[in-house]
Amino acid sequence: MGYSYHIPTRRNPFNEDVLEWRESEVEDLIENRSNMKILIATQKPFAAKAVEGMKNILTEAGYEVAMLERYEEPEELVAAVADVDGLIVRSDKVTAEVIEAAPNLKIVVRAGAGYDNVDLAAATAHDVVVMNTPGQNSNAVAELAIAMMIYMSRNRFTPGTGFELQGKTVGIHAYGNVGRLVGRKAKALGMNVIAYDPFVTDKALFENDGVKQVDSVEELYKSADYLSLHIPATPETKASINYALVGKMPKGGLLVNTARKEVIDEEGLIMLMQERNDLKYMTDVMPAADTKFRTLFEGRYFATPKKMGAQTAEANINAGIAAAKQIVDFIQNGNTRFQVNK
Repeated sequence: MGYSYHIPTRRNPFNEDVLEWRESEVEDLIENRSNMKILIATQKPFAAKAVEGMKNILTEAGYEVAMLERYEEPEELVAAVADVDGLIVRSDKVTAEVIEAAPNLKIVVRAGAGYDNVDLAAATAHDVVVMNTPGQNSNAVAELAIAMMIYMSRNRFTPGTGFELQGKTVGIHAYGNVGRLVGRKAKALGMNVIAYDPFVTDKALFENDGVKQVDSVEELYKSADYLSLHIPATPETKASINYALVGKMPKGGLLVNTARKEVIDEEGLIMLMQERNDLKYMTDVMPAADTKFRTLFEGRYFATPKKMGAQTAEANINAGIAAAKQIVDFIQNGNTRFQVNK
């Protein structure tokens, strides 16, 4: 098949000496890997071209491929994982119940960047590797963020005088794959770009991109006419985008959220927008308080009905193909490069 097989190191549990594999054991190990079953489970299916490519990659590696598409109840996924070794999902919820129902499960790949739909603690407890596919949908999300800025700046394409992006300052909160692409596209439109990311310590990265690195999140919001939000939802970031922080934005500021709804303190933002009728909010993650936002802030608020950041044919295909390749690489070569539950 043209693939090499990763044979894990086996050690004596008493003295840590490396133990040799017998030839028959290696043959059994390879045979077992060739008989593995991979489930592609998607409530929102991949594009047909993506599915075709994923199936080709997995079947050429010798794996059985099963499909579960457009399912409506979580119990359907629980039943489907009973005999699978690998699982590929999109935004589907991989709960502790799902993981416990899959005794053979070795790897879950979330086709996309965010992975808060997977119970990492449960996966780790059951020795299941969880990966994402970073960068595969980044361009789609970045284009949407820029489109949202244009849409609101031009009065949501209704009659009236709007504003140009050229000469304005966009602040990028989290300078990862998506953030960097937003910066590049914003610079092409003539915008000033500033960014804050405490986890990016290489100053040359910002300098080479022509982006000003600011020293604090407060400075970022204080200086940005447009704020593009790209932080993940973690215990530390949930509800961190709040009244005090967004309130630092200049007059007429626009907050664009293509990240996660959990990072927004919705009640705090509502209170702030009631006090400041110059602020606007756009998101591709519909808030829990969507009805309240729409009622109170007509013309200053917009949310897509469903998360739209990665909803392009290109992103769909890229993420799916990457997920299939990562499963093969993990099973056959032990590659855990994109593991998120280390």
